[in-house]
Amino acid sequence: MPDWDLARVAGAMSQALFHRGPDDGGVWVEAEGGIALSQRRLSIVDLSPAGHQPMVSASGRFVIVFNGEVFNHEDLGRELQRDGIRFRGHSDTEVILEACEAWGVETTVERLIGMFAIGLWDRRERVLWLIRDRMGIKPLYWCEMGGHLLFGSELKALKAHPSFVGDVDRNALASYMRYGYVPGPLSIYEGVQKLQPGHILKVSGRREVQIRAYWNTREVALRAKKKGFSGTENDAVEALHSLLLDSVRRRMIADVPLGAFLSGGIDSSLVVGLMQAQSTQPVRTFSIGFREESHNEVKQATAVARHLGTEHTELYVEARHALEVIPRLPEWYDEPFADSSQVATYLVSEMTRRHVTVALSGDGGDELFGGYNRHVWGQTVWPRLQQIPVGLRRGVAGFLEMVPVGVWDGLLQMAPGRLKAVQGGTKMQKLAGVIGLERESAAYRKLVSQWDAEGLVIGGEDRSQWVEEAGFDDFVEQMQCWDLETYLPDDILTKVDRASMAVALEARVPLLDHRVVEFAWRLPAEMKVREGRGKWILREVLDRYVPRELVDRPKMGFGVPLGVWLKGELRDWAESLLDEGRMRRDGYLAVGPVRRAWEEHQSGRRPREHALW
Repeated sequence: MPDWDLARVAGAMSQALFHRGPDDGGVWVEAEGGIALSQRRLSIVDLSPAGHQPMVSASGRFVIVFNGEVFNHEDLGRELQRDGIRFRGHSDTEVILEACEAWGVETTVERLIGMFAIGLWDRRERVLWLIRDRMGIKPLYWCEMGGHLLFGSELKALKAHPSFVGDVDRNALASYMRYGYVPGPLSIYEGVQKLQPGHILKVSGRREVQIRAYWNTREVALRAKKKGFSGTENDAVEALHSLLLDSVRRRMIADVPLGAFLSGGIDSSLVVGLMQAQSTQPVRTFSIGFREESHNEVKQATAVARHLGTEHTELYVEARHALEVIPRLPEWYDEPFADSSQVATYLVSEMTRRHVTVALSGDGGDELFGGYNRHVWGQTVWPRLQQIPVGLRRGVAGFLEMVPVGVWDGLLQMAPGRLKAVQGGTKMQKLAGVIGLERESAAYRKLVSQWDAEGLVIGGEDRSQWVEEAGFDDFVEQMQCWDLETYLPDDILTKVDRASMAVALEARVPLLDHRVVEFAWRLPAEMKVREGRGKWILREVLDRYVPRELVDRPKMGFGVPLGVWLKGELRDWAESLLDEGRMRRDGYLAVGPVRRAWEEHQSGRRPREHALW
């Protein structure tokens, strides 16, 4: 491909990602190597031209395009300066480049603390490196098509290349229908993959693609568990507190205005408390709420903000806001994605971006410290179920399914103390689906599934293989490992990245600092889930900043009142998409199961909002 054509195509690919980086952009081409790198920049650290990308190292050997942040770049930079290296600016991009030259690519990557997707070209060795951060905070897609190797932060960049072929992978679609997201390394398109978290892809001059893990969540978890934590509970709380203070401090470094999402729950309240403790002025905090009380957290968030003394902004969301956002979801996510809190996350990001360029988020606390209902259930209910014959359990499951959801909602709302549950009917239906199962992996798979998927996708089947036992004695810890490997990067972090970057807002997640992850796995399970409640140790740290009564309530999550909306303001819109004739013409989904789910939801017999979404 001619030099000018490489530049034109690479420029078009990065222009497709303009929303991720509206501040600056550039293209670098090496015709003899047949390589072109392009980037759109959201300027956060070093706003000067010295931070421009693509960036070439001082020696000219390495060229980099980089999305994300390295939060220990100042420490690494000082170390390099002591070895005689002089920097042109103060960006983390330049530190990565010079570190790769001084220490080697793989050694450098293992020393980075941060969130990153990196493309690095070694001009001397004729090697291309693609690198993704340990937890999968930043996305990276790649493929080989038409004799070209293409990569980018979003699928729309790859689609801008003239060689791109977008045939739907029906097996990936079947996996999507089961989980509500396309599990990596799959994408919705045949031949296009996500580079998995903690992996490095290396392409030599012979076009041989080699992929290896420099960080493996399962191995890290098992190794940390073996090492354990030898101190007292108070020692553990002190150590975690110190580690979180450092993690948050590093993520408050920016040359642009900075704030935080605040839901009023444990995780976001803790992040904001740690921020405010290290800030000389009120932290900017942002929340959204709903008129439906079952999903509204604004009152709690406002109370936490008032206690911490933040400068707080809130927005109430109604169905009409969702209707305005929904048509643009495919534009932002590029492939099917069905976590309905994507709507709320976009709206809070849009509001936040009017005031700041960077926002810290509390994501990751549930996965690391046992915060999901399934974790509590795995500790309190699953062991007792194993003492009951399978046949009897299946009979109980049938009874639970017969009780209407509305009846369960009423009973559990009147229940005392911790037995009280938000959306209790839905949770009881979920429980009914798993109590008759024997294997832990089958129970987990059922808990995280929206559809069983078999026979649902015409010509496709779910072949995802990730649910397998991995050496954990404790079922809760096994679930946490599965969550970190799959649900966290492919659902939670995908949702936050696309929703925030759609409005050029950088979201940072201090609870997912890999040092915090390693420390969490050293702790015994009882420091996470205790007496039927998750996140024990996080609550202990949070007590230093926020009175417990302000955050001590049943887990709500960051969802939208989808079930109500699908029976009301969104009903006509959904009906038009689920029309039997339309589905038959599309040719992807079996009509019968979908229509049954729609009718069950509309009649109130069974809530199916998440499966329908």
